[in-house]
Amino acid sequence: MTDEKKSADLEPENAPSANAEKQAAEDELEVGEVVEEELVEGAPVRRKGIYLLPNALTTASLFSGFYAIVSAANGVFDNAAIAIFVSMILDGLDGRVARMTNTQSKFGEEYDSLADMVAFGVAPGLVAFFWSLNSLGKVGWAITFIYVAGAALRLARFNTQIGSVDKKYFVGLASPSAAACVAGLVWCFHQFEPASWLTLLTMLVVGGTGILMVSNIFYRSFKDLDLRGRVPFAAILLVVLIFVVVALDPATVLFSIFLAYALSGPVRAIFRKKPRRSATG
Repeated sequence: MTDEKKSADLEPENAPSANAEKQAAEDELEVGEVVEEELVEGAPVRRKGIYLLPNALTTASLFSGFYAIVSAANGVFDNAAIAIFVSMILDGLDGRVARMTNTQSKFGEEYDSLADMVAFGVAPGLVAFFWSLNSLGKVGWAITFIYVAGAALRLARFNTQIGSVDKKYFVGLASPSAAACVAGLVWCFHQFEPASWLTLLTMLVVGGTGILMVSNIFYRSFKDLDLRGRVPFAAILLVVLIFVVVALDPATVLFSIFLAYALSGPVRAIFRKKPRRSATG
């Protein structure tokens, strides 16, 4: 038997081994790389890498939350509160940019949730703790933990409810709104001297928003608003007026708006469950 024939006879047996080595080499190259499977015209397609723009905005939101923690640790509480509001703006942008540019991904969703946990869970809790609640000892960090745990549970529940609940409503207070209540409180009163009433108010806001996040109370999400359609000319004048009012005293206005929103859920729930009086009195 010639050498050529021997090699020909051995080639089919070696083919699976060669394919396995090739696949192993490809898998080795993909170590450390993000690989997602997407449906393209009904067929699954594996894509490597991540989308830069939406994830860059998420990173900026994460950085703002981290900066808030660092600022609070250094006693600069107004900057810490402002950083949390900046995180809110960036968090709202990354999702919209991803939808507008068709760059949604599973990696982006998971990364966004982790960034939200830092920016709207850990950061507001620690800012409030460094500012006021640390004077209460164990009670202070317990209330802070209620808020942080509430944010974590709220985000986990939200991720599991995507696509199964009405988009017009949130189940429980959204974590950015809860963070805005806490940050607005700190921003409004950061120059005040420590007092019992202020500590009590901080306990109510931090603990209350933590509980509201994991409640079953419905809140309007305002996702049903059509911002791309035409509106009367007077609408732009209303937008200008809103910017002017906010600019006059940003801390007080923003705190009042988000506190009113946080209270709107329980108030609506109370009036919904209130029995109607009969027509005969």
